[in-house]
Amino acid sequence: MIANLIGGFVSILVGVSLIGPISAEVQSVTQANSALQNATSWGATVLQLVPGFFALAILGIGLAVTYASLRQAGVL
Repeated sequence: MIANLIGGFVSILVGVSLIGPISAEVQSVTQANSALQNATSWGATVLQLVPGFFALAILGIGLAVTYASLRQAGVL
């Protein structure tokens, strides 16, 4: 149980620390590539949604690890 919690905590820390660089990279790509914004504005919009969905994935991992650990402990 403790090993699962520690592994989940480490994966959450790594994921949360990557949200900033991913967001910065997406912003630099959309600003530097004006052809993307002019040709397909929806492409730039979808690209800007990537950090949000990445953060939702990290949240899902945290919930799954917590649920699995509590279930193994017999709490749930």
